[in-house]
Amino acid sequence: MIAVIDYGAGNLQSVVKALQYIGCDCVVTDNRDVILSADGAILPGVGSFADAMSCMRTSQTDKAVIDFVKSGKPFLGICLGLQLLFDGSEESPGVQGLGLLKGSIAKIPNQNNTLKIPHMGWNSLDILKNDGIFQNIPQNSYVYFVHSYYLKAQDEHIVAAQTHYGVDIDASVQFENIFATQFHPEKSGSVGLQILRNFADITRRS
Repeated sequence: MIAVIDYGAGNLQSVVKALQYIGCDCVVTDNRDVILSADGAILPGVGSFADAMSCMRTSQTDKAVIDFVKSGKPFLGICLGLQLLFDGSEESPGVQGLGLLKGSIAKIPNQNNTLKIPHMGWNSLDILKNDGIFQNIPQNSYVYFVHSYYLKAQDEHIVAAQTHYGVDIDASVQFENIFATQFHPEKSGSVGLQILRNFADITRRS
């Protein structure tokens, strides 16, 4: 069973539908006990960093996520769910993130107004780790992004994939039991479904 964490902000249904499509049992929950008893957990995220952290603190899902990650069971952050794993974001100065990983979250630079921000669309991946959630994912696969802020990881060794949109973007990280993507696997066609299958397989093996 995979817990899809509902912290009170964002549409979770596309993630749930994708998991159901690949035959994965899941439950949408904000209950700490249910989250901690799950075999794996997914933190989807949309909206602003500050609003998400405020909702998480109000529902205490911030503590549940930290405790779940410390349990060693597989965890997947999606889009804003990746950014929330870090200490903070340029989007919301002074707002403390979950602090599980180290790196900076900055606004995508738009020199000479040549880019559309937010970045919405399909970009190819430079896959740096062909294991974990990228098992059997071809190099240069296209995935779907919707974001205005991006990750630059402090430790390059946790970066699993990158893309380029005005700047090099750390599009995915893998560290111990933590997996996270800036893109939306649930909206990324067959490639995204394979990434979710890989996470489900990791969860079953753990």
